[in-house]
Amino acid sequence: MSFYILPISIGLAFVLDLIIGDPYWFPHPVIYIGKLVLGLEKAVRNSKLFTSEKKQKLCGLLIWVSTVAVTAIVTYLLVSLFDRNVIMVLLVNAIVICICLSTKCLGKEAKKVYYKLDDIDEARVQLSYIVGRDTSNLSEEEIIRATVETVAENTVDGTIATMMYAFIGGPILSMVYKAVNTMDSMLGYKNERFVNIGMFSAILDDIFNYIPARFSLVSFAIASFFLGYDWKNCVVIGIRDRKNHNSPNCAIPEGAVAGALGVQLGGTNVYFGEEVYKATIGDKNRNLEREDIIRTIRLMNFASLISLMIFLIIYMVFIVLRCI
Repeated sequence: MSFYILPISIGLAFVLDLIIGDPYWFPHPVIYIGKLVLGLEKAVRNSKLFTSEKKQKLCGLLIWVSTVAVTAIVTYLLVSLFDRNVIMVLLVNAIVICICLSTKCLGKEAKKVYYKLDDIDEARVQLSYIVGRDTSNLSEEEIIRATVETVAENTVDGTIATMMYAFIGGPILSMVYKAVNTMDSMLGYKNERFVNIGMFSAILDDIFNYIPARFSLVSFAIASFFLGYDWKNCVVIGIRDRKNHNSPNCAIPEGAVAGALGVQLGGTNVYFGEEVYKATIGDKNRNLEREDIIRTIRLMNFASLISLMIFLIIYMVFIVLRCI
């Protein structure tokens, strides 16, 4: 692939995502990745391999390897169909990478929660579409907190990490990352049903997100500066509270947003009927308010653009150094 095709494709993908997003009518690949994971999970649970804890963990690794392999091969075959024409290569790469991005979609779904806040029951239902926690008894402030946390965390999953892997390995690695992320969201729970079979999915997702999560602190800080939010506190809280989460990655973007807005995130949530306590992130300088959802969406959009620009600079420097 010519060196200039990839950055142009990624830039075009970013613009397309902001304009089009994920149309409801489009058969998103994540749906089929999810069906593959469910099929593999059902197969291994019904097999003779699924007996001891060790074998259940190995089954989980088998699911992970199989899903990644199928995703990579299918994406490679699709992209290869159009590799004889530069324009088609650029467009197909842009479309595949665009599919992997979710900036517009995440902002759109968060705004739906924002607009439903006058009807608390409707807001709870709307929120349930984008979070894994039980939303049936949440107060307005808890709904706002959940939305802000989700947008902050998924800025990494939905945009920054996807772009980083696109610059490293093009549309194939970008789609592979999406498969890794999907497996974690489906299997990476620590309850009795998934604790063994989902172990590798959770660990490998943490590994894939390790650098992007830390890079997000830089992007959020720069975005906060330009948006007039507290960029210094964004950095301070992002670093200070980076370990206040079961995940080694989630507290960094959440801490960055909490610091930028001067609010506190984290606390007790309910998952699958089980109460799970999470450490707080940020200082409660004020109570969360509805507009914090909109502010977080602005942070996500600006941080995503900043990330694209930084990745592009790093990519071009790398190309120049290779040519010297």
